[in-house]
Amino acid sequence: MSHQRANFLGSAFQIVVKKRNFALYYFHNIFFTMKKILLLGSGELGKEFTIAAQRLGQHVIACDAYAGAPAMQVADEYEVFSMLDGEALERVVEKHHPDLIVPEIEAIRTERLYEFEQEGIQVVPSARAVNITMNRKAIRDLAAKELGLKTAKYFYAKSYDELVNHSKEIGFPCVVKPLMSSSGKGQSLVKTADDLQHAWEYAMGGSRGDIHEVIIEEFIHFDSEITLLTVTQKNGPTLFCPPIGHVQKGGDYRESFQPAHIAPEHLAEAQRMADKVTHALTGAGIWGVEFFLSHKDGVYFSELSPRPHDTGMVTLAGTQNFNEFELHLRAVLGLPIPCVKQMRIGASAVILSPIESNEQPQYTGIEKTCEEDADIRIFGKPTTRKNRRMGVVVCNAPLDADLDAVRDKAKRLASYVEVK
Repeated sequence: MSHQRANFLGSAFQIVVKKRNFALYYFHNIFFTMKKILLLGSGELGKEFTIAAQRLGQHVIACDAYAGAPAMQVADEYEVFSMLDGEALERVVEKHHPDLIVPEIEAIRTERLYEFEQEGIQVVPSARAVNITMNRKAIRDLAAKELGLKTAKYFYAKSYDELVNHSKEIGFPCVVKPLMSSSGKGQSLVKTADDLQHAWEYAMGGSRGDIHEVIIEEFIHFDSEITLLTVTQKNGPTLFCPPIGHVQKGGDYRESFQPAHIAPEHLAEAQRMADKVTHALTGAGIWGVEFFLSHKDGVYFSELSPRPHDTGMVTLAGTQNFNEFELHLRAVLGLPIPCVKQMRIGASAVILSPIESNEQPQYTGIEKTCEEDADIRIFGKPTTRKNRRMGVVVCNAPLDADLDAVRDKAKRLASYVEVK
């Protein structure tokens, strides 16, 4: 064999070995990062998270109290049970042996999460964070009393009489909320003492879980409110998405837009607060941190969710290099996220049901939403309730476009869709 041929064969052998080693390395890393995820709550946010997870080869078991929930339609497996039943939750965990538990709703027997975490299961973002943030009393006390963040003045009430007494200290208008609820359910703006009885009954009706207590807080005369999506990483810096402005009605999200135009000093203060509170709660993932902004009084901490936020659905419009669900997934898996970039401006507008029915909903007008730089998501909820969120329209435009025009477009397109 010639020296030249030997060198060629030797080089070829090295190439094969390198390729083989790369393949083994690649396989090892894919195997290592493929996790079994137990998703507690299977609404529209959970559905988008599941889609993001499956795009990275993850295995998702979607859980909720009713069959056919949105995330169940795209998950690998599903379980139907009440997550307030601690024993049922434990049976599901023992059955599936998940690597991660990802809560999507508040109505969970959250104290059990500490036990699962001690057993070596990763709770997202952490058992401490979920337990504190799922209860408005715990998160408000942490923010206001322990961390010294500026918040509205507030009291708690376990009875209607206590609510009346505290309203005399807070004054009117004021805001009444259940301690445990989701998507603003049970929240009221109380303008006079005559409205307190209705506010109490509405809060009890909108409460999730078995805690029957409300928070009454002063009404902040704010100029705008924002959600600051905050990403905490296992081995990287905390990142902030461009601020999201939103409009709520009855305490529930109706539209959102990104970026919200706020003063640089207010944005810096919101980022400081968000960093402080997420650091205290611990864990990796995305957090929806809400603030009131007042030109006169500055920035007020409002609420925090340790998961993707409903107002963050605007990121499905392609406003960022990663949408909020992709960011959440990457953070909980420990994948590095170098940065969050604003790619385009965008807006979202929800599609609500005007009816209540146990029949499979039908939709008309979807074809009218098919315009340039627009998209629609129908969540796939199997039944309807009046004002239940059934879908969303998202629109985007170049960074130098008119944001108000994009907002108007999203609302116009959403108005074409009827739920029947």
